[in-house]
Formats: sequence, structure tokens, C-alpha cells
Amino acid sequence: MHDAPTVYLDHAATTPMVPAAVEALTAHLADVGNASSLHASGRRARRVVEESRETIARVLGCRPGEVVFTSGGTEADNLAVKGLYWSRRAADPARRRILVSAVEHHAVLDPVEWLVEHEDADLELVPVDRDGRIDTDALAASIARDPGSVALVSVMWANNEVGTVQPIADVVVIAGEHGIPVHSDAVQALGAVPVDFARSGVDAMSISGHKVGGPLGVGALVVRREIELTALVHGGGQERDVRSGTLDVPAVAGFAAAVEVAVKEQAEHAARMTELQHRLVDAVRRAAPDAVLNGVSTGSTTGTSSTTGTSPTTDSGPPVEARRLPGNVHFSFPGCEGDSLLMLLDARGIECSTGSACSAGVPQPSHVLLAMGRDEAVARSSLRFSLGRTSTEADVDAVGEALGPCLERARAARA
Repeated sequence: MHDAPTVYLDHAATTPMVPAAVEALTAHLADVGNASSLHASGRRARRVVEESRETIARVLGCRPGEVVFTSGGTEADNLAVKGLYWSRRAADPARRRILVSAVEHHAVLDPVEWLVEHEDADLELVPVDRDGRIDTDALAASIARDPGSVALVSVMWANNEVGTVQPIADVVVIAGEHGIPVHSDAVQALGAVPVDFARSGVDAMSISGHKVGGPLGVGALVVRREIELTALVHGGGQERDVRSGTLDVPAVAGFAAAVEVAVKEQAEHAARMTELQHRLVDAVRRAAPDAVLNGVSTGSTTGTSSTTGTSPTTDSGPPVEARRLPGNVHFSFPGCEGDSLLMLLDARGIECSTGSACSAGVPQPSHVLLAMGRDEAVARSSLRFSLGRTSTEADVDAVGEALGPCLERARAARA
């Protein structure tokens, strides 16, 4: 066991609640009243829910009626993908194709695969480049091949493993030319980069409480009022009759408080995360010169080249800050297993991830890295460090100090 304080660098998996969310949550924990009840206690609970809905709508650029509360990002993704597919298919049986990026979270991929197996859907994975950015030309070509057969497009706002921010505006334009609805999983993007529902043009967007400093077990699907969704859960008809179930009033209040803080402080937070990100990239490269940064270059001081060899000063696309989440650092470490390195770092009090927490422990390489053109050995040798509000320079420096000895042991174990 280690005596040093824990260095928590897995904020992309979950991040501590912010004080405003804790205060909002605890303020209602002792309250009684079902938000669907008509008596005074029920009306008080309903008022908390609707005020929370209005808060989220105001900061996300949508209408209150477009915020559908769920149990989190996974349920929101399922509701969007299945709900859109079923409603579109019911209106036109020819609409069987679902187009998603090859680097989507399993909360999108698995529901689509279920629809393929049980509901006659046809999944098409749209390729990405070596930085994990979707090939919009391939998307356009796939749609153009038979626009009338496409039920929906789902492209995440930002990738949970390598932090690549997707060109959502381009995706919306391409799909919009054919009247095809677009869903985006914005779970990782909210609070890290600017997120405005109305301006984005997407038709549905998933967000989650515990990723932005809110409680676990609450999230939302923001979906345009004009969009028809078929419900996953039936019962009391809550949430526009597309998500039945008694609402968790304290969690909803905490969620709204966290979203408000995340959006309000986004620019300041991103600036601080970017500084720490650069410091961490430099620390890793000093400790492990052969380590390879996956995803878009961070533009750190010890090197600006990403795995593609493209410098952000010569790239004609958006600046680095607009193409990678500011708190994400994802490296491959040649000659070792990522799981072994993770456990060695954990023994020294440093907590990180081999990728998506939802697939932790499953002995298979990251589908994200494979889609980005890496081989299985490289995919297995990777770690994700994700920074958050509680991260400090001391945390970053601790990684730099521990990485060298841990990497040496991990490589020796593999050999």
C-alpha cells in the first residue's frame, strides 16, 4: 500500500461533485413529494424539477420542453438511438440504416448492434482518421448512396478515450441535406468545450450528471420538440411520455446546478486544463521518450507532432484547442501492457484508465484505437489520463516521477 495521497486522473470516468451540486442535492434529500402528485408536496417537488429543467435549457441553448431527464448518458443514448430508429422505421419501413462513427462509446454502439440483431437494422460504421476524427466525405458518400434508407446518424461530440472533438457542424449539414436526424453523445464535451444545442443543429444530444460535477444516476436527452421518439420505458407517461418513471428530484436539482456551473466556467476551466494537459504531456515524454500521444496534438512545449506527424501550425483545420478536449492525455507505451502499467501506477497512488471505464477488465484492445489504425499491440499498451477540477500541478508531477520505474517493471513483466 502507498502512503501518499491518491492522485486521481480519471475524471473522464467520473468526477467529484461540485459544491453547488452537493448543496442543491442535499437541500432536497429530506423533502417528501412525488413530482407527479397533485397535492402541495407534489407541486413543490414539481417546481424543483421544472426550475431545474429551465436552468439546463437556459445554459444549453434549448427550450425547457426539450430536456428529457434520464438516469444518465447511457439511457439517453439508448433512448435517442432506439427511439429515433423505431419512430423513423414506423413512418417508413425502408429506413433501416444507422450511420455512426467507428469510435462511438459502447452506449451508442451496443444499442445499434441490438437493433441489428432484433429489429432488422443495418449498421454502418463511418471511418475516422488517425486522430480519431470522422471522415465527413465518407459519411456524405454513404448517405448519398441511398438517402431514403437512412434512419439516423449518431456522431459523438468528443471522444471519451482520445479526446478528439468531432466536426458536428459538418455532420449536421451533410445529414440535413437529406432531412436525416442527427444524435450526438455530448457527455464528454459538456463543460470542456462550448456546447449550444440550438446553434449546433443536432436533433438530439445526450448529457450526464456525474461527468460535469453532478450526482451519479441522472442525465438528460435534449431532443427537439419536433422529433418523434418511441419510448423505451412505459408506465406513468412522465417526460413527454418518452421516459416514464418517478423523477429523482434531489438528483435533478444537483444535476442542474452542476450543468450551470460547468457551462458558466467552461472557458476558465478549459484554460486551466490546457495548461495542466501540456505539463502532463511534457512529463510523460520526459519519463518515456518513446511514448506515443494518441489523438490530436496538444501543442505542448516538448513536441507538437501527433501520431499523424501533423503540426498544429501547418494544419489547415481548426486550432488544437478546438479539436481536442483540454483535460485529455492518451499515450501508448511500446513494449508493455496498459493493464499492467495501470496497476503499477495504482499501487503508487496514481489512478488513470486504459480507456472507457465501461469496458474495464474486458481483455480486448480498444475499438477506438483500432479504428484509428493502430494495431492490437499498440491498442493494448495505452493509458488515458484525464484531468478535472481537483487536478493540480503536483498531481501531474507525481505521474512524471512514478512513470519511469513503473514502465520499467511493466516491460520487464511482459518480457
